[in-house]
Formats: sequence, C-alpha cells, structure tokens
Amino acid sequence: MLTQQEQYDDAMFDFSTGDYDSAIAKFNAILAEDPAHFDAQLALGMAYCRKGDYATAIAEGHKAEQLRPNEQLVHTNLSLFYMKAGDKKTAEHHGLQARIASWRANPAPPKDGSVDPELQMAQPVPQNIKLPPKFPDMPWKKKPKVGQ
Repeated sequence: MLTQQEQYDDAMFDFSTGDYDSAIAKFNAILAEDPAHFDAQLALGMAYCRKGDYATAIAEGHKAEQLRPNEQLVHTNLSLFYMKAGDKKTAEHHGLQARIASWRANPAPPKDGSVDPELQMAQPVPQNIKLPPKFPDMPWKKKPKVGQ
C-alpha cells in the first residue's frame, strides 16, 4: 500500500508527463481519503485547466480556496482559470488577491532588531582613521582686526 505522499508523487508524475486523466483520477483518490489535502486539491484544479475544462478547474480552485483562503497560489491559479474562461473582471480580482497574499507572506522584520545573523545584509567593515594630534589653523575663519 502506497503512502499518501507516494500517491501524490505518482499523480504529479502523471500530471508532469501530460497524462491529465490519470492524474485527475489519482488526485480524486487522494481527496477521497483526505478531503483536506491541499496540494492534491490545488493540483486537481490545474489538471482540469490543462485539459481545457475551465468550469471544473474554477470549481476545484474554489475548493482549494476554502482550505487556505489566504494562499497566494490559490488566487494565482483562480486568476488563470477565470482568464482562460473569459471572465477578465474576476481574473483581475483574484490576481489582486494573489498580490495581497504575497504581501502577507513577506512581513516586515521584527521591530526589536532580533534578526537571524545569517539573514542580515553584509555590513562594510569600519576602517580605523587616525586623527591628527592638532588640527591646523583656519585663517579663513579668523576675523580681521579693525583699524588695520
């Protein structure tokens, strides 16, 4: 008996070789066992899209959206599906949702400055500067004496 990951890998192999009908059957088998398997749900929608069945791809894409509503790839796929189906307005909506999701995925660094040292930008090495013992006179700053 194959593990769920092995079943998914097998389905993705069929998908990558262009055997979409076999991939769809295998993704459906995975989802029958585990309806919350996000990757299988996402790939199922794309398999239907590759077959040209955009209405089913959209339906499967919305099922993936229910599993992870803020996932960037879900909205990217839905944007593609709607564009292929000819619904530009809804495609643009999901394109915007994908962009918003990407902003959520890249939060600002912590305010307390605690950043992993391996992820910090390289800082230039400060050079030692030798200061002169006495600064030179600055005659241009001296005021001339009055009456000369």
